[in-house]
Amino acid sequence: MKTLSYSQIQEELSPEKLAPLPPLNITILRNITLEPIEPYLRYLGYQMGFNVRTRFGGYDRIFQEAAGEQKDLLNEETDCVLIFLKLETLSWSLARSFPGLSLEQIEVEKERIQDFFVKVLTGIRKQTSGMILWHGFELPVYPALGIIDPQRKAGQTALIQDLNQFLRDTLQQQPNAYFVDLNTCLIRIGARNFYDLRYWHIGKAPYSREALQEIAREVFKYLRPLKGKSKKCLVLDCDHVLWGGTIGEDGLAGIKLGKTYPGSAYYEFQQEILNLYHRGVILALCSKNNEEEVWEVFQKHPEMVLQKEHIATAQINWRDKATNLQQIAADLNIGLDSLVFMDDSDFEIHLIRQTLPEVTVIPLPRDRAIEYREILASCGLFETLALSEEDRNRGMMYRAEAARKQLQRESINLESYYASLEMVLEIRFADEFSIPRIAQLTQKTNQFNLTTRRYSDADIQRLSESDSADVIYLRLRDRFGDSGIVGVCILKYEADQAILDSFLLSCRVLGRGVEEAFLIQCLKRAKLKGSKVAMGEYRPTAKNGQVKDFYLNQAFKPVGVADQVYSFQMDLTTFTRCESQFFKHIDSEIDK
Repeated sequence: MKTLSYSQIQEELSPEKLAPLPPLNITILRNITLEPIEPYLRYLGYQMGFNVRTRFGGYDRIFQEAAGEQKDLLNEETDCVLIFLKLETLSWSLARSFPGLSLEQIEVEKERIQDFFVKVLTGIRKQTSGMILWHGFELPVYPALGIIDPQRKAGQTALIQDLNQFLRDTLQQQPNAYFVDLNTCLIRIGARNFYDLRYWHIGKAPYSREALQEIAREVFKYLRPLKGKSKKCLVLDCDHVLWGGTIGEDGLAGIKLGKTYPGSAYYEFQQEILNLYHRGVILALCSKNNEEEVWEVFQKHPEMVLQKEHIATAQINWRDKATNLQQIAADLNIGLDSLVFMDDSDFEIHLIRQTLPEVTVIPLPRDRAIEYREILASCGLFETLALSEEDRNRGMMYRAEAARKQLQRESINLESYYASLEMVLEIRFADEFSIPRIAQLTQKTNQFNLTTRRYSDADIQRLSESDSADVIYLRLRDRFGDSGIVGVCILKYEADQAILDSFLLSCRVLGRGVEEAFLIQCLKRAKLKGSKVAMGEYRPTAKNGQVKDFYLNQAFKPVGVADQVYSFQMDLTTFTRCESQFFKHIDSEIDK
């Protein structure tokens, strides 16, 4: 986020711009003055496509608000609860008069605070299933016992670390609740910039404007994946980005890349990129170059961290980069708004901003390559709330997809192609192992998603335990590998109706008859539950136009349109459809 003044933010956040955006309801519970953070939250929300509405609890009334019924603060419309507890307000003795306390007094106070954590968290969760972000205590800049403090297990620093660890463990036992480490924000900007002692003494407002901006950024690293706004693919230029110099002019031995300066800046940048790859981010190249020269660097340069196997797709040619980025999105079957493009050329950055505004661009300053790694690490665009096995294997899955496309080109017809894939479908009900991935799919899937309803782990857990709903997932394997969990259907039952609340598939597996087979399995489940009619919805978004006619193509009958929601129905009393024969095997729990 570029640094903006309050007045600049207000100019950006005009009512006309915010009015059409969906709301993002944030409640803030605190024992400090924190109102100045609101403009930063609203601005970041606007950048992400939301109209942030903040509600502040009373000063130092967290316990009362958590224990009591606070419908105006905590309810099912609450998307996120932010909790800020300053140790000085919660326990002055631990924060500021620590050396005078006995070990017994410290232990008593510690247990009191831990009990406070548990009661507040339990109280909040009773009132809302929204995300909880609890900000931990900052470590003391000047520990109470001086240089001795870090040496002692009973020191103030160790005590605060223990309290934070207890809080972290307690939050992990609650779904959709996370520990936010304020110390990372403090380290980034430094203690002298993080605190504003004037406003602390005047109004118990400890944090500077710069700190509040950094904290707001940290908060949105959690909200971005919650709202399905995390990016999927990092697209990189090569010359002056992955290595210093121009391969076509400097040659393999002349480019700058290695563990010593100046090549170390590019080496560290590549390591950061590889870390993203291992977190499930797809990597692609978009470079104006001779293709064979680029791949020669990947294959022969001894200091290359990235290898060709890490790259899912590449457009290395002399066409304009806008065309190439569109081709990359098409190859990966993802939307342009899932791409992040990094380049050192002002011309290319400007071109993409003008022609493909959906693509997020990150300009790299060519004369400051030493900053590349930090620019990428700090962007916060690729965050996820969980790291699944599918994430770790995503690069391999996309390479397998390229092999499937090659096989398709060589096949005589689609039926023979599908049969040659040797596809095995697994249809299962949600369990403790699959819930994080299911929630992640509802948060990230945009294109083949009929309703685009976003759910947290807690939501999926609750639905899976309900007698009036089923959460069903699809896993796909074929001769090229295991694609993991790639489809989700949430069925809700009302009287003799089964409502398809959510039906979505990863775009990686579309075009193989999988979506039709999965729907048939879900309709069979609805019929077995005694439903006579299945109701489907299509809720249009900017990205899911490809599924507008999905239910019509599956023999559903249109019912009507209300509030831009298209409704369809299927008579289950006469439903007898079966899956296509080209699947090698369908292993289903539906009728077991």
